[in-house]
Amino acid sequence: MTGLDPMQLDPGLWPFLIATVVKMLVIFTIYMVVVAYTTLAERKVSAWIQDRHGPNRVGPWGLFQVLADGVKNFLKEETMPGEVNKPLFLLAPAVAFTCALVAWAVIPFGAPLPTPWGRIDLVVADLPIGFLYTLAITSIGVYGIVLAGWSSNNKYALLGGLRSSAQMVSYEVAMGLSTVCVLLIAGNVSLPGIIAQQVETSWNIGLLSVAAFLFLVSAFAETNRVPFDLPEAESELIAGYHSEYSAMKFSLFFIAEYANMLTASALFVTFFLGGWDIPFTSWDNTGPATVAKALATFGMFAAKVLFFVFFYIWIRWTLPRFRYDQLMSLGWKFMLPVALAYVVIVASALLGLDAAGIARGSRAFTLALVGLNAGLLVLLFVILDRGRIISPAASRLERERVERLRRVAAARTTIAPGELR
Repeated sequence: MTGLDPMQLDPGLWPFLIATVVKMLVIFTIYMVVVAYTTLAERKVSAWIQDRHGPNRVGPWGLFQVLADGVKNFLKEETMPGEVNKPLFLLAPAVAFTCALVAWAVIPFGAPLPTPWGRIDLVVADLPIGFLYTLAITSIGVYGIVLAGWSSNNKYALLGGLRSSAQMVSYEVAMGLSTVCVLLIAGNVSLPGIIAQQVETSWNIGLLSVAAFLFLVSAFAETNRVPFDLPEAESELIAGYHSEYSAMKFSLFFIAEYANMLTASALFVTFFLGGWDIPFTSWDNTGPATVAKALATFGMFAAKVLFFVFFYIWIRWTLPRFRYDQLMSLGWKFMLPVALAYVVIVASALLGLDAAGIARGSRAFTLALVGLNAGLLVLLFVILDRGRIISPAASRLERERVERLRRVAAARTTIAPGELR
């Protein structure tokens, strides 16, 4: 049997292969640079919030601090504790990092780009089941954390891994159910199709406000960020599942966390904020594809994603960490029932609107869903919850007893004018 001559391939296949390789190199290079500088952004934003200076000594405005940290991690000594399971100990950070990286392959990041060889879609792999791909890949990432905790042969690392697995399983269900509503409106599981549906009707943040809230909270829990950073709680577990890691292996976990932040932000933008769609104009969606449209939509997509990365950092330096019982209670007693009920309500509303002859994408269709979600938000947060479930400071004490304790504390801190010397 003779090998296939590359010149015998379909001539139209070569532009596709070359474009795919170029997109892989460009996008993942940009992705890794942005992930690296997100660590610097976190330090700068935290310094701004706490009214202090951030990194400012390595390069202008501290921009080369990321390079210095990378060189330091490459040159640090690699430690290998004596009782670890070596193959899994080495594999765990690679699994966490790889899953965070490849989830970006199906996310559209701009309008199509015209070339002399044809139109090129600005997505690395335009899978018809891109939605299912993202759920599958992001759920595999927990294996890296669990393997890291178990293979380290350290009780603190093991507890961190167990916490992470329980947390991710708990909130993965609510996240998946919240995106089911997106599929009900879009009618397919292709990410470009979901963006096209939002272009034709309205962004899903208005049509599916409750689902957007559930997805956002679940994204914080899935990425182990404050207030859901129980797997690596320093005050309880030292450093959690990466207690025994050092040098570049530790850095891979660190990079994976910020890569997951970026991926979760991109998915939220794609599902609920129209993806690369530019608001208040139809210029980017009508007429022939142009380079200007591709660049403008790519810039809009990047701006939306970076805003949510900033939101991640802002929340970290604003909210306290949950207790573990609050974490699990929120996931199973609030997020899951609300997500299940919301899927039923949205499906029933869509059936009712279709039966009434209201076309999807019409003004009446949009106003009906927006009004429904506004009513559900009021019912959920103002009438039913009233700060008792959502609030991380919720207490088991009765309200009268809490007020009595507050009065006693206030009386003890009050200083009479005659007591001043």
